[in-house]
Amino acid sequence: MNRTSTLSTEETADRLHSAAIHLLRSLRHEDEKSGLSAPRLSALSVVVFAGPLRLGALANAERVRAPTMTRLVQELEKENLVRREPDPADGRAFRIAATPKGRRLLLQGRKRRIGALVKRIDALSNADHARLRNGLDVLAQITQ
Repeated sequence: MNRTSTLSTEETADRLHSAAIHLLRSLRHEDEKSGLSAPRLSALSVVVFAGPLRLGALANAERVRAPTMTRLVQELEKENLVRREPDPADGRAFRIAATPKGRRLLLQGRKRRIGALVKRIDALSNADHARLRNGLDVLAQITQ
């Protein structure tokens, strides 16, 4: 592979890792406006974008144990952000689904985060904006 930069692959990975962490940290204050803790917001995100799904699948997606996810789901249910519904594949089981309120809350948060990014991207030069766009294609390749 022809690399035109003097950065090694490890240095590139390190810089990417650092940039990703800094980007997410810098957007965290937008998440705080939702009023949800990071674990609840993360679980709600999985339910909105991948759900409805069983509690075990949600726990696996969030890499927590079922009892932890049960507590998170109960908290989200109390706020009417998710609901339990029968699993059509197994009448004894249930799935966690987002309520309209939960979907709305999550999508509003996403819109705030994207808005914050738009302001930063708009401040870039046209050349840097184009470089960023091109880099996103590569980023998509390594995150699949």
